Amino acid sequence: MRPLLICDCDEVLLHMVRHFGAWLDEEHDIDFSPDGGDFSNALKRRPCGTPLAREELWPLLEGFFPDEMKRQTLVPHAREALGELAGHCDVVILTNLQDHCREHRIAQLAAHGIRHRVECNQGGKGDPVSRLVAEHGHPVTVFVDDLSVHHDSVARHAPQVHRLHMVSEPSLAPHVAPAPAAHARIDDWRAASAWIAQRFAAGPAPLDQQAAAVEEQAS
Repeated sequence: MRPLLICDCDEVLLHMVRHFGAWLDEEHDIDFSPDGGDFSNALKRRPCGTPLAREELWPLLEGFFPDEMKRQTLVPHAREALGELAGHCDVVILTNLQDHCREHRIAQLAAHGIRHRVECNQGGKGDPVSRLVAEHGHPVTVFVDDLSVHHDSVARHAPQVHRLHMVSEPSLAPHVAPAPAAHARIDDWRAASAWIAQRFAAGPAPLDQQAAAVEEQAS
């Protein structure tokens, strides 16, 4: 039995925001200027500049996934890091997409040389992470995601899991604060791979460790 790595996909393994923005520009005459992780004021119609209502975002995302997933590109060093880590752990890609996108995501990742179990989820990731940990059975798990809300959820449902906050999109990362419930914030896969390997060797995250961990810089 080996440790478990549960890893998000968009803005962790594959770039999404930059390609979503290009598609909105080309096909919908919409400017997309995300400021951090909140897209509520990021979409504006041209030429009037009127912001789109939050409820208008979901149909656009459903238009991007799965039909425009082919636009997405690989995050630098992600494939190599995952390949190296997979020699020592089992890997599950936990992605917040509708279930009908699962086969598309599997094929998309395989085209980039990433072939691991893929599970789709809607909503907070704490519960599915807890279930995956129980199913897997090994005491050590590392969770990687770009959204603070998912680190909050995992901290509540599976506090023994090591939590790494990663935002691999350079245009977003400087504007996204470290997730308070993550144990570390690392945006580069070369440093992240070393941190993850160290967590596998260290054992489960201490249950009395503060969720609002101080950001840890990889050496």
